[in-house]
Parts: sequence; structure tokens; C-alpha cells
Amino acid sequence: MNSEKGLRRTLVGVVASNKMDKTVVVVVSRRFKHPIYGKYIQQRQKYMAHDPKNICSLGDKILLEESRPLSKRKRWMVRDILEKAL
Repeated sequence: MNSEKGLRRTLVGVVASNKMDKTVVVVVSRRFKHPIYGKYIQQRQKYMAHDPKNICSLGDKILLEESRPLSKRKRWMVRDILEKAL
């Protein structure tokens, strides 16, 4: 049963934009080894996340949690701010 709150997927990323109301764009980076060449590759992906209180600012490191579809591209919610930007 994946609908329980404890089993939702989480991601850690950095806020790239907070210009929208109650929405932030978060960049999530992942590093992995290429299966054939063995070189480490860094891959980035952008996610739109719901920020109901507009508390995230540019450069904050945040924890995202999967949620039901909130709009056309928003399927994640801001769960916690791990590190505030300087």
C-alpha cells in the first residue's frame, strides 16, 4: 500500500526558482557510474514542487515528498528545508 504517508518517495534538491506563487522549481542531481565506460556522470532533473507557505528561497537545500497530482506538472511537495541559503 503505497498510499500511506510513510512509504512515499523522497528526493533532496536545491531550489532553482521561487518566482511562482506556492510553487518552487527544484534541481535534483544524481551521480552514477556509466555501465560500460566506468566514468562517473552527473545528471540533473528539474521538478516543480508545492510550497504552500512560500518559505523556500533561492539556493535552499530541501527535501521533496511525492504527492498526488496538484497541477499539470506538480507532483511533489516541500517536506522540509534541510539547509538555508546564505
